[in-house]
Amino acid sequence: MTSRYWVKLFMSTLLVGGLTTGVVGFIVRWNEFEPIFTSFDLLEILSVLIWLIGVGFIFSVLSQAGFFAYLTVHRFGLGIFKSHSLWNAVQVILILFVLFDLVYLRYNAFAGKGDSIWPYVGVAAFIFVVGAAVAVMKVKMTSKEAFIPAVFFMVVVTTIEWVPVLRVNEESWVYLMIFPLLVCNAYQLLILQKLNKASQEQRQKIAKKPAK
Repeated sequence: MTSRYWVKLFMSTLLVGGLTTGVVGFIVRWNEFEPIFTSFDLLEILSVLIWLIGVGFIFSVLSQAGFFAYLTVHRFGLGIFKSHSLWNAVQVILILFVLFDLVYLRYNAFAGKGDSIWPYVGVAAFIFVVGAAVAVMKVKMTSKEAFIPAVFFMVVVTTIEWVPVLRVNEESWVYLMIFPLLVCNAYQLLILQKLNKASQEQRQKIAKKPAK
């Protein structure tokens, strides 16, 4: 990919992260922000929105770091295992391991006596369903071989990016972070093919230009 399209990917993902966090932030922290809407304090609303967008930019950068890291790991994995099927099998094991830990470790660490495990199962299931849905879209855009890597990225990498707030387990921050991460990761995964194609066309046009 040319530098022009890397910058385009960075800036567009930054915008996606900021806007998503701005919207989600008011929803998941409505109890905190409701008074400023009730009093229609426009200046306060704008200041909170700007703050949420800034937080979203941070989430976006974290998402992009995870995406670029995964692209490297994916190539590295293919190089080690020398087979798509074997590398996919390893990724499936890691997906199951992360989903199990997302339930088991969080439940053991944060659940009170008598608390149900199902809310923890529900969070893991939600991430998996979103990941599978994005993977299906990726397959339609590319090939069936993209399904497992896409699910791996959406589940495993998103969870790793999510770890800072998972360790704190403050509910509003848990939900404030996961939605922008999922949206940014899905956006990058689905837009990559289009940007790669546009970048290749740009390279071809440059190559065809006569040297001066």
